[in-house]
Amino acid sequence: MNTEREFDIVLYGATGFSGKLTADYLARSGPQAHIALAGRSAERLRAVRQTLGPTAADWPVIVADASQPSTLSAMAARTRVVLTTVGPYARYGLPLVAACAATGTDYADLTGELMFARNAIDQFHRQAVDTGARIVLSCGFDSIPSDLNVYQLHRRVTEDNAGELADTMLVLRAFRQTGASGGTLASYFDAMRTASIDAQARRLVEDPYTLTTDPGAEPELGPQPDFSWHRGRDVAPELSGFWVGGFFQAPYNDRIVRRSNALQEWTYGRRFRYSETMSLGSSFVAPVAARAVTGALTGGFRVGNRHSKRLPRRLVERMLPKPGAGPSDLSRRRGHFTMETYTTTTTGARYRATYAQNCDAYHATSVMLAQSGLALAVDRDRLSQLRGVLTPAAAMGDALLARLPAAGVSITTTRLA
Repeated sequence: MNTEREFDIVLYGATGFSGKLTADYLARSGPQAHIALAGRSAERLRAVRQTLGPTAADWPVIVADASQPSTLSAMAARTRVVLTTVGPYARYGLPLVAACAATGTDYADLTGELMFARNAIDQFHRQAVDTGARIVLSCGFDSIPSDLNVYQLHRRVTEDNAGELADTMLVLRAFRQTGASGGTLASYFDAMRTASIDAQARRLVEDPYTLTTDPGAEPELGPQPDFSWHRGRDVAPELSGFWVGGFFQAPYNDRIVRRSNALQEWTYGRRFRYSETMSLGSSFVAPVAARAVTGALTGGFRVGNRHSKRLPRRLVERMLPKPGAGPSDLSRRRGHFTMETYTTTTTGARYRATYAQNCDAYHATSVMLAQSGLALAVDRDRLSQLRGVLTPAAAMGDALLARLPAAGVSITTTRLA
């Protein structure tokens, strides 16, 4: 249904922190697509456009507001792809998903909110399949590095005829980030508050297969805790001397990767078992740090998912950074991260995939979201044939693996001894 449209991409939420970064990246990337900026205020949109340079001087502005669904439907009908940075998504996101699913418009967001993702699947997956829309969740730091590392491992293992993926673990090897945006923190609080209010939601967010296509079809792999600590050598010999512990984004990323496997008919393997950790170093305090960080994350998420409802929303909102606020440009330029994903296949072969960017998570996210939009808009021959509510790897794994290296992302796969 996604036929000729007025625009290739509409960036919705262009006046927010992540929206401005994404708009700036799209403007600097050159005229690869016909782009419009959207949000609640035409005046603020024009002010952002003035900061983007000559490439964006003639980008149209579109007034659209989540509280007025008809404006979202009109916006979606004018474009091939909508990129949205407007969160918390559980509070503001579903009307836009509804509009895109109804009009057959491709969509990509930055969500890391499990219940938003689950509700989008339950309410709009079938309609999006029928209209031909790709509703692609989590096209930023949550969860493209996690998702693409496993996808490229699967491709390499298949090329080598080395069996299927089995035990697979991501290790955040290096990370420098100063501060979080108001939108990120608001999303975390909203997600925990939802789980604390709704017992059914809490059961869902604690299920390792929250986002799967069919829970009954998933293999029984035993306990799959969100947070765990290990000696590095138990993950891979290459990590001997290191210790790894819980990674705060694991509860969401794990489930996105598992949904990718299910959407692709479990092509990664029926014994595919996935988890995420971060390196705590190799010093004499590393074992203590691994246990302490893992315990703190386990306890913090458990308490938050049960008792966040006791915190007055207005008090929390006053304490958090304002929406649109985030780390300074200087802080972001100093950031970087490297993620390594290790797997052992069903034949005993071992591989490592690496995803690294020499920038902070917010700039990296703007690159990932913009490149996702460009992939959906102009690389349609590289996209999968799947429709509905999808993950980055299931929707556009090949397109992103082709695009991201040219955008400064280091992506490699290595067969290990």
